[in-house]
Amino acid sequence: MPKVEHAPHKDGDVFVDYENKVFEDVKANPGEKALITFHTVAFEGSIGFVNLLQATRLIRKGFETSVLLYGPGVTLGVQRGFPRLGDEAFPGHMNCNKQITKILEEGGKVYACRFALQALYGHGEQSLIPGITPINPQDVLDLILLARRDNAFILDTWTV
Repeated sequence: MPKVEHAPHKDGDVFVDYENKVFEDVKANPGEKALITFHTVAFEGSIGFVNLLQATRLIRKGFETSVLLYGPGVTLGVQRGFPRLGDEAFPGHMNCNKQITKILEEGGKVYACRFALQALYGHGEQSLIPGITPINPQDVLDLILLARRDNAFILDTWTV
């Protein structure tokens, strides 16, 4: 039987060189924009939360950043909590809500499709996190086209 001869890992140990950044730290030029679209179900995987973090990072890099919630993506923008709204039932339960709030506080814009909100998921505008702007379903494509026209960086978040 082989014998393990090294000490067990302990808190504070490092497994990778996390300080070695390979690429330059890109910052936005004045007026540059970014759009993150979400057509993903909240909590179906990490992609929704990870790209909300990316949206926050884009704001901090100086991009005028918008987030578009449409289709199942509107589920990211619905108020949550248990047993009451805003209560965190377990650590991490409110990650998406808190990140959207942070995006709004840091100057980002968040839009949610009214059609998906009501017709697909049975929510009204009062269910949205305060600060999210509800939009007409025809505005979904126009927002993307406006971003394209403005040469914005566009990150599409999809899950199938």
